[in-house]
Amino acid sequence: MNILCGYNVNIDSVYRISGAEISELLRTFERDEILEKIKNPPGKILSESDFTAGLAYCMKNGCGAEWLVFEQGVFEFLKDRYFEKSLVRMGGNAGIMANALSELGASRVVPNVAVPSKTQLSLFSEKAVYFPDAPLQKEGDQRAESGNSISASLNNQDPIHFVFDFSEGETFSLYGTEVRVPRENRFIATCDHLNFRLFTSPAFESYAMKHAGEMDGALISGFHLLLDTYPDGSTYKEVIENSFSRLREWKAKNEKLRVHVEFGHFASREIANSVFLKSAEISDSIGMNEDELAMFNNLHEIPAEGLLHMEAEATGKAACKLASLYGLGKLFIHTREFILAVFKPDSGDSNGVGFSGASGISEKYDEGKCDEGKCDDKESPSLFKAAEKNLEAMGFGLRCAGAYAASGRLEGREFVEKEASKLQESRFGREQLQLFLKAFGGVACGQGAFALMGGHLVCILPTLLSKSPITTVGLGDTLTAGTFLRGLELDVQT
Repeated sequence: MNILCGYNVNIDSVYRISGAEISELLRTFERDEILEKIKNPPGKILSESDFTAGLAYCMKNGCGAEWLVFEQGVFEFLKDRYFEKSLVRMGGNAGIMANALSELGASRVVPNVAVPSKTQLSLFSEKAVYFPDAPLQKEGDQRAESGNSISASLNNQDPIHFVFDFSEGETFSLYGTEVRVPRENRFIATCDHLNFRLFTSPAFESYAMKHAGEMDGALISGFHLLLDTYPDGSTYKEVIENSFSRLREWKAKNEKLRVHVEFGHFASREIANSVFLKSAEISDSIGMNEDELAMFNNLHEIPAEGLLHMEAEATGKAACKLASLYGLGKLFIHTREFILAVFKPDSGDSNGVGFSGASGISEKYDEGKCDEGKCDDKESPSLFKAAEKNLEAMGFGLRCAGAYAASGRLEGREFVEKEASKLQESRFGREQLQLFLKAFGGVACGQGAFALMGGHLVCILPTLLSKSPITTVGLGDTLTAGTFLRGLELDVQT
């Protein structure tokens, strides 16, 4: 399978900071300045004191945050102080998904790389990742983006997300007051202005246009990084329009191209709604987690509480309502405890993310002819086959994510199956599957289940959990990549 991956690829610099280190850092700044910024967090980083106050604020409250760095001097301060002693790894949804696809057996994976530096390119899998005509950018190259008032150096440096993990129970001195960190979390200082604009490299854009007809799928992410406004006066609306115009052009060249848009934590509901509505028009499928699904409760009107508690009944209702109201091809919800997929039973193919259709059976299941949980034909061979096919792709994605969590790596399908066999099914996820069966009159299918709801087929599957995970970062992206790839393969086989 040949797959395009856009847009956000970056470097994660992960450092676990101690109470002693933040205490030492705080002593280098004026007490009143830091305390004022902790009281009224600036939400962005224009100085070293902004960074220090943001980190102290998060540690004090046990909360997470991500602030964008706007000054070159702060970037140099962070890089000089922490980069060499941090864990450097691939970051960005598109980068993580590209690596997963490559390791899992895709034929060619073409990622968008905003800054193709030696460090960034070294983090990619060497199996199937292809860089189209990408000249290696030397460290410190200056490639100014026209029309952008941010300094050229900030645009052309390595896009680094400085991730500061801190542990529950750490103590530090806040100018004489001892503070104990209430819970584990992280503060991220992000030096990544190109990805926040969904910058597309000329090499990637040219390749995608020339070879769209040869591609099987496209995994698109990064929209959650968008800002309301940018220093040059432009807004997220222009970025969204440009990005989706590009997707339209790809699909015009290849009507069989399957486009999946993966969501993330958006800065505002307004941006989230705009991206959702555009995705509904153009993409074949959309993916999100329970937090993001809850953010759209103004659209589906299902109370957020049940979604955030990962209740299968609430999740199923919210997902089906979004799919029905906005004509979604497919909607994929992944939580820690279970995953759930919603699609029309006549979609004809999986269209990405493991959704398989059952063409020719749609008339029986049109909305109004089959109430949720009350369809006499819910155990028909055609529907069972469609559910079985989707659950197979979803199960493969779950095994990939579980293996990655347990080992911190992916080394082919044999490795995935071996590692996944050691994992335990989520007990809570299994309980929610039973509640799903009861609420919607569903049908068991292998390890999962499916139900008919308002003309949509809904599939659910409990997740696989590791008792001692090596990593919890990138699991959703790995799950999405594995399910998407297997779904494309199953389409070809049937």
